[in-house]
Amino acid sequence: MERQSMNAGLDTDLAPHGDDAVAAVDGEGGGRQSQRANAADRHVGARIRERRVMMGLSQQQLARMIGVTYQQAHKYERGLNRISAGRLFEIGQVLGVPMAYFFEGLSTDAAPPEMSSRQRMCLELARNFSLINNERHQEALSQMARALAAQSQAEAAAREA
Repeated sequence: MERQSMNAGLDTDLAPHGDDAVAAVDGEGGGRQSQRANAADRHVGARIRERRVMMGLSQQQLARMIGVTYQQAHKYERGLNRISAGRLFEIGQVLGVPMAYFFEGLSTDAAPPEMSSRQRMCLELARNFSLINNERHQEALSQMARALAAQSQAEAAAREA
């Protein structure tokens, strides 16, 4: 009889499947360990979003590429659903980055820092640039950016001299 109740407890613990299984095993009871895990999930999700935007992909496109729904991709990016190692590996392949990329900048004692306005502007610039279909317009913008960067570098060098 005791053995049967032990098995029943095991069945209950193992009932969830997929990403929910991780949450059940981790014990999302609000303890310190789950808070750290949630911060890591949010950090990984933010890194996925950052790379996706840099590549000019929509959430729908990324979702199709990794074989999940748009809603699931959205939850991954928000850190609401955990990502299995296999899925994260697949996302890394689709986004052209190693798995370590998703953990860069993750500290063990603090939440990920907020994105600066400059970082947001760079991401927006990359997203908008990728939406331009005319290659001549893209090349013109690229040349303009190179010219402005060269001018900034020259001005900085002149100030130092």
